[in-house]
Amino acid sequence: MAKGPRYKVPNRRRREGRTNYRKRLKLLLSRKPRLVVRITNRRVIAQIIDYSPEGDRVIVSVDSTKLRELGWKGDLNNTPASYLTGLLIAKKALEKGVTEAILDIGLRSPTKGSRVFAVLKGAVEAGLKIPHSEEVLPDDSRILGEHIAKYYKEHPEKFSEYEKRNLSPEELPKHVEEIKAKIMG
Repeated sequence: MAKGPRYKVPNRRRREGRTNYRKRLKLLLSRKPRLVVRITNRRVIAQIIDYSPEGDRVIVSVDSTKLRELGWKGDLNNTPASYLTGLLIAKKALEKGVTEAILDIGLRSPTKGSRVFAVLKGAVEAGLKIPHSEEVLPDDSRILGEHIAKYYKEHPEKFSEYEKRNLSPEELPKHVEEIKAKIMG
């Protein structure tokens, strides 16, 4: 395994593929809280984390399962759910006194229009100040889920979970607006 006497074993979290320490250091040097976004196979997790020498402190944490409490019937890890999670985290962060942050996407590739940037768009629209480029944010049609409604017309057999939750994917854009109004209201 080792590659000679001068081989240096990387840090454990680097070996596990969980932390890029160069990127983390750059984020910490900004001296701003981090909006940490992690996307799993089933949900979207967003946290506002502040650095502390003893260990990072989580100021606010929200995951997309909280959307169910607001009446969300769609999937918990798609683009509209990511956007609504961003709105929710920003709303809670502003209540705790956090007004600005910096985006931490971890080891994810920064793909234009991705779910990570949907969370960012939601947080920015809710009033959190986060430095970003407008061109990486997903457009409004994707935020509302119009691409999902279009896909439903081509393959309705793949949307049985939506039907179990009494939501037609064609009504998804209207449903996103309803939940957004509840969060912002």
